[in-house]
Amino acid sequence: MLSTTPPVCISVCESDWPSVELAVRVAAKHDGLIEIRLDCLAPETSQNLHELPELLATCLRPTIITFRAAEEGGRSAADFETRLRFWREKGLDLPANFVDLELDIAEQLSRDAAAVDWSRVICSYHNQDEVPVDLTAIFERLAATPARVLKIAVRVDDAVECLPIFDLLERARRDGRELIAIGMGAAGVATRILGPARGAFLTYGSLRKERATAAGQLSIEELTNVYRVEKLTHETTITGLVGRPVAHSISPQIHNAAFARSGTNAVYIPFEVRDLKAFFRQMVHPRTREMDWRLRGLSITAPHKRDVLAELDWVEPSAREIGAVNTVVVEDDRLCGYNTDASAFISRLKNRFGSLQNARVAIIGAGGAASAALYMLNQENAQVTVFARNSRKAKQLADRWSTHYSELRDAAFAEFDVVINATPLGTKGLGEFETPAIAQQLRGARLAYDLVYNPQVTQFLREAQAADCETLAGLPMLLAQAAQQFELWTGEAANIEAMQTAALRALNNSSH
Repeated sequence: MLSTTPPVCISVCESDWPSVELAVRVAAKHDGLIEIRLDCLAPETSQNLHELPELLATCLRPTIITFRAAEEGGRSAADFETRLRFWREKGLDLPANFVDLELDIAEQLSRDAAAVDWSRVICSYHNQDEVPVDLTAIFERLAATPARVLKIAVRVDDAVECLPIFDLLERARRDGRELIAIGMGAAGVATRILGPARGAFLTYGSLRKERATAAGQLSIEELTNVYRVEKLTHETTITGLVGRPVAHSISPQIHNAAFARSGTNAVYIPFEVRDLKAFFRQMVHPRTREMDWRLRGLSITAPHKRDVLAELDWVEPSAREIGAVNTVVVEDDRLCGYNTDASAFISRLKNRFGSLQNARVAIIGAGGAASAALYMLNQENAQVTVFARNSRKAKQLADRWSTHYSELRDAAFAEFDVVINATPLGTKGLGEFETPAIAQQLRGARLAYDLVYNPQVTQFLREAQAADCETLAGLPMLLAQAAQQFELWTGEAANIEAMQTAALRALNNSSH
């Protein structure tokens, strides 16, 4: 890395020259490097390339020039010969700090004994489809070139597939090589956040989330303000969210704000996990994991809240009875499970409704959140009926707690005091404009409580308002359960104000 440069590179990918110039000026206001993706330029913009040397020479930040091949994720249709000619005739003479050459280009230039300043070359390999089984062999091909920096970016569909990428960073460290190693896609976000702390030459970000140049790429604001990548080290305590999907979650903003406010050297990372058992065996459990990191705890969300019990050494009795865990704490060589959803759910409801003794409550849903809600409502002696689209699951949950169940279709809730949406329906990005019940069904109920927090006002709550019901949103419950998680992981009370401020900022940003 350039000695005083933070390990973050803003990637600029614009189709016209004025937009490139503007983006570079904006990017230069941030610390770090700037990558200019020439493959993003429209063909008619090539006439402006004579202005590129001046832009590079006057840029206040170190720069990287990239002309990415289409088969490696580029936006240009230029074939190998066209790209090779560009680098020979123009690209290698540009006054950039680095040039990014794909492996095939670098190998050809090396064979030709071309006049290349290899000290400014990043030799790269990209696979948009998978983590190739011969990843180590690809690394060795890259390392066989004279390039100063090596880059590997591969598609990751399950967080456990990040493991060979982290292994490569360790290999590069041992070999004394500078490496950029990235898992593309939502499941690979951990490599983008933890890469520099584990020796990566840099990590890439975009000026704005919607301007990402690769799948799973975070914005510069997320990298620097949410995850604080430049402050992370190998000694940083790791926590995170395990689920699928997790990209919609604002838990990273909430927990990282609390860590920052308390001055704790810790980070909270989203892990998109398909194979829960493999993830826990290879990356989580202290007795079996292959990942060398200071993992302290995890939040567990859908669809893993039930299945995670099988991966734990100890589960608190209430969570065992509920049959769902949303919090894992690493205690020495053991994994301990808790459910902070339950107490957060009931405290918020009692604060708003009052005593729940004999209250008539309808729970919509039959998953982990519904189970936690039903457990706590039973403790309060409420009269509960479970409603679900899947009547078999509704019956199973109701039978377990010796309560009633009914099909959701055409249900009417006029006789209920409280109606609770314990499904993900209405979540931003997951059927945001859907609702488990409409106003006609809700009319007559006193209070509608939605456990969904993003958006703050869901379609379910809009329907409840139209039915003249009182409403209760899910954000305060999210904050309450997160605060309990923070205390379990750190032994300290969380700063709720910092958590709430971060949550509201994240929700407001996601609505734009």
